[in-house]
Amino acid sequence: MMKYFTRYPSPLGQMTLQARDAGLTGAWFEVQTTAPDDFGMQQDDHPILTQAVTELSEYFAGKRTQFDVTTVADGTDFQKQVWAMLKKIPYGETWSYQDLAIAIDNPKAVRAVGMTNGRNPISIIVPCHRVIGKNGKLTGYAGGVERKERLLGLEKMSNF
Repeated sequence: MMKYFTRYPSPLGQMTLQARDAGLTGAWFEVQTTAPDDFGMQQDDHPILTQAVTELSEYFAGKRTQFDVTTVADGTDFQKQVWAMLKKIPYGETWSYQDLAIAIDNPKAVRAVGMTNGRNPISIIVPCHRVIGKNGKLTGYAGGVERKERLLGLEKMSNF
């Protein structure tokens, strides 16, 4: 399967977006350790990538609270289940890792949920930044905790 990519200059730093014809497969900040070594072929006008760029731009402008671009992240069934549940966390809200584990009917899987959250390949669009520690503290974020804090702040400021 061919993969395509484009670069997006987000307000929080350069991002690389990756897609297959079936949907968006990744959205990484330049410093993320979870990004692949090979992004595929650069194709800035790929329809999935242009949709993702448009929606991210609207999100950062405070005009979008939900993403419509199709996502197709590669992962185990458990990972896909966690990532699908992340998309259900409402804009401007946060859940703990425990909340997320309970939401997938696996309350003892808090650590596994945390590791899976950290491996989310589609930053922002699959909102892993909305997951925080049970004590309310901002815990790790593959794009950097300072970005997580800014994303949560953006959502609180423009909460519709």
